[in-house]
Amino acid sequence: MSIDRTSGAENDFPEDPEEMLPADSVLSLDEYLAMHAAVGHRTRYEVLYRLVHGGDMSPTELEAAMEIDDSTLHYHLNELVDVGLVEKRQRTERGQNGLYTYYRATVFGDVILSDGVDELIRGEREFEAMYDSTADLDVDD
Repeated sequence: MSIDRTSGAENDFPEDPEEMLPADSVLSLDEYLAMHAAVGHRTRYEVLYRLVHGGDMSPTELEAAMEIDDSTLHYHLNELVDVGLVEKRQRTERGQNGLYTYYRATVFGDVILSDGVDELIRGEREFEAMYDSTADLDVDD
């Protein structure tokens, strides 16, 4: 089974991929690609996964859940924040002096994870024939 990407009006793609973006696009193509590159790293994927599926988390909660050291976690959190997949928030908790810092996935983070990598993982069996390079071969003995 293969996908025919050459026929039909729905499959007409511009020569320059940047032209797929609407004129008033919130992000540039480079920014979208930076998001995909960021989530392509195992640690950043896991951080985003936990924030999307587990909700807001503090750095301490992420460190404990992932068994990761503070400096490594903050490096990857900063990368995710820089590309817009995660946002850093602060609030005051009752009975606490000072601010409580936590991270949460943005809409972009939720979509890129849920409709991207997670969807590919969930659909692996469905797409097995597409991954099989021998599926289109005719075998006549």
